[in-house]
Order: sequence, then structure tokens, then C-alpha cells
Amino acid sequence: MEKVNRAPRDSEETFKISIREIVAPLFRRSRILIVTFVVLLTITALAAFLVPAPYKAHMSVLVKRDRLDPLVSTEATTQVITGSPSVTEEETNSELELLQSHDVLEKVVVASGLDKSHDDTWFSQVFSSIGRRLMPGETDADRLEHAVRNLAKKLKVETGATKNNLIEVTYKSPDPHLSYTVMHALAGFYMEKHVEVHRPFGSSEFFAGETEKYKHALDTSEERLRNFSRTQGLSAPDVERTDMAQDVANAIGQLKIAEQMAAADVAHIRSDEEQLSITPERSSTLQQLGPADKLLEDLTEQLVAAKAKRAQLAVKYDAQYPLVREADDEIAQIQAAIVAGENTKYLTATTDKDATHELIREDLSKTQADAASQRASIVALKAGIKDLQSQMVTLDEKALQQRDLLRDVKVNEDNFLLYQSKWDQQQMSDALDRTKISNVAIADPPEVPALPVYSLTTFLLVGFAGSVLISIVAAYGVDYLDASFHTPAQVIDILDIPVVVAIPKRA
Repeated sequence: MEKVNRAPRDSEETFKISIREIVAPLFRRSRILIVTFVVLLTITALAAFLVPAPYKAHMSVLVKRDRLDPLVSTEATTQVITGSPSVTEEETNSELELLQSHDVLEKVVVASGLDKSHDDTWFSQVFSSIGRRLMPGETDADRLEHAVRNLAKKLKVETGATKNNLIEVTYKSPDPHLSYTVMHALAGFYMEKHVEVHRPFGSSEFFAGETEKYKHALDTSEERLRNFSRTQGLSAPDVERTDMAQDVANAIGQLKIAEQMAAADVAHIRSDEEQLSITPERSSTLQQLGPADKLLEDLTEQLVAAKAKRAQLAVKYDAQYPLVREADDEIAQIQAAIVAGENTKYLTATTDKDATHELIREDLSKTQADAASQRASIVALKAGIKDLQSQMVTLDEKALQQRDLLRDVKVNEDNFLLYQSKWDQQQMSDALDRTKISNVAIADPPEVPALPVYSLTTFLLVGFAGSVLISIVAAYGVDYLDASFHTPAQVIDILDIPVVVAIPKRA
């Protein structure tokens, strides 16, 4: 009969299932239930006796921050330690990847011999022989790669459940010594890989070479600086140039003063010449005012002589005689001259060199001499300033050369000290590596497992429980997939027709 799905006739009716209805499918499918249970239990028993129990080796890796490696850089770096920083999730994940890196697993495979068969069970030998026949051209490299892949699948690497800094690593194999060998090799190669990754290879040799190179460069630059001071005869061109600049500044000040004094002397000379032109060279020192005694004396003598001459003429001649009249006229003129002389006053003056004129002349001569001296000083100062400036230019060039040499010495010294410090740091890190001090540690080292992961009894009990469960599920599944009616109640409930007689199906 065909099974038809239908909703309950009354939505308010409570759907009730009895224990009989629940167990009924198991009785209807008892054959499937028994066969499935027997087959699974047989397989489980065979597996328990034929498949060796695995032994699990375990180790724990602690990620910490006990060691701070210096930065491998050619620059001067100062690492400031502020407490103990916590380990980040990214760092823990990085260590997880390192544990499962291909080169580490490859070294573990080679060291523990996983590329060669360690399983002596008959079915593993059968599978190995079948594999060799299917792949007759398989090389050692292929077998090594397959062993690495198998190890990666079997190796279980995970962090702790409480999100701590522990990494749990487990590996299972039928041989307890093999499990221990694999974990021991993994621990050793992982530590080497950690040091290799966090400490670039050859950094110590690199810094040693750079230190030696800059030590040689420093010696060379210092020798060049010594030769420069020895050949140039200068120890500090900058200091000498500074002193010379002060001398030039003083000379320029003196030149300005000399030019001002020369200009003042020129103006002084011009003023003295103007004053000298209007100042007399001589001046009176004594003046006397008196009559013309000498003139009167001479005129009196002339009058007496004229009168004597007229008297002589008057004896011989008449008064109208021309010689007599001429004598009278001469007498009258002398008498008039005597009268005029008596009314005339003579000024007697004594003169000498003018003092003002002499002072101006002397000042002019002195100023002219000073002006000539100032002009000579100006010429000498200009020549001296030019010579000093020329020497300053030469000192500038030598100072530049010395600064270049000093800069080379300073740069080489800084580089030498930097690489010397870096080399010391790398030597310290190498010493820490040799003493196995790093930021990871094997907190729980691997040991040879004494007991398998599970015992034979446990395996059989679990197999028995699994067989029961799977056989029940199989019975219910087959019964569910069967579309026929199983009870009269199903017919009444689904088809809604009365059942007169129910005849069970017989085998």
C-alpha cells in the first residue's frame, strides 16, 4: 500500500507516541539491525587487533619576552625598555607558522627517518608495495616530500585554550620511540629556526667587516689631517682668520678715522689759507707823533743863506734888479715853507711780524703736514687691509680644507663607533644564542610515551557503542524510507477508512 501524508483531522487533538511505536521499527528491521551491528563490531574488533594503538608525544612551547635583540640596522638606534611588554597574538601565530614551516619539517623527517617506513604491520607493507608498483619512478625527493606532507597532517600545533602564551604540539605514531624522536627533533630544529629568523645570518661578520673598514678609514683621515697641519703650518685656520678679521675691522676703523681726519685737515687748510689772505704779514708795534724839526732846521739854514745872498746882491744892485727880486722870491718861498713846516706833524711808527699771521701760517704748515701724514696713513691702511683680506681668503680656503678633513675624521669616527657598538651587540646576541637564551622556551619537553592514546578495552567499548548506535540509525533510516503502511492505525489515520482485517506480511 502507498503511504500518503496527511495532516491530523483535529488540530486540537494531542499527538501521542507510545514506546511500542518507537521500538516497532527496530523489530520490523531487526535483520538490518543485527547484520549492521555484527559487521561493524567485527570490523572494530579486527581493527583493534590489527591496527596498533598510537602513542602520542607532547611538548609545550612558551613564547615570552625575556630577551630583547638589538635592531640589525646601519643607523644608530636606541631601544627604550618600558617594562615587560606582553606577547601579542601575531607573535604567537608567527611561532605557530615557524613550527610548521616546510624546511623545519623536512629536517625533522630526515633526522627521524620518516621518509623510510617505520610501520611493520602487514597492511602497511601491503600499501607500501602497492604504492611502489603504482609509482615505479618515485625518487628519494618524492618520498621525502610525501613524508613531509604526512608529518604536517599528523602534527597538531595549536595555542592553549585559555589564550595564554603556550603552544601545544602533539604527534601520534604506532611507535612510542618514533613519536619521541619526531618531537625531540622538532624542538631542536624549531629553536634553530627561531634564532635564524630573529637573528639574520652573517650580521656579526658584516658588522665586524664594517668596523674594520671604518677603522682603516679613520686612521687614513687622521693621517691626512696631521699632514695638512704639518705642511700648511696652521693648527687652527678658523681662529687665525677670526683674529685677522678683527684686525681688518680695526684697520677699517682706523682708515675711516684717517679719512675723516684728512678731510678735516683739508677743510682746516682751506680755512687757514682764507685767514692768511686777509691777515697782514706785519703790524705796528710803536707810533710817535712830533713836528718836522729837521725840515725846519733845513729851511732855516736855506733862509739864512738866501738872505745873505740878497744882502750881497743888494750891495751891488738895485732892488728892482732881477737877481735881487729872484732872491726875494726865494726868501718868500722859504719863509712860506717854514710856516707850513711849523704846521706839519710827523708820525713815527715801528713795525714787526704779525703774531696772528704767524700763528695762522704755523697752523697751516702743521695742518698741511698732518694732511700729508693722513694721506700716507690712508694709503698704508688700504694696502694693509687689502693684504689682510687676501690672507683671509687664503685662510678661508685652508679652513675649508681643514673642515673637510675634520668632517671626514668625524664621520669615520662616528661610523667606527657605531659599527663597533653594533658588533659588540651582535657578539652579545651570539653569546646568548650559544647559551640557548631566547624569547621561546620548551616549557614541557617531549618524553617517550609509556601508554598508548587508548587501550584495547576502550577501543572495543567505543566500537561496540558505535556499532549499536549506527545499526539503530540504519534500522530507523531504512524504515523511514519504506513507503508502505506498517500498522492499521496508519491506514485509518491517513486514508480515513475503517480497517476490517489486517494481515501482516510474511516472509
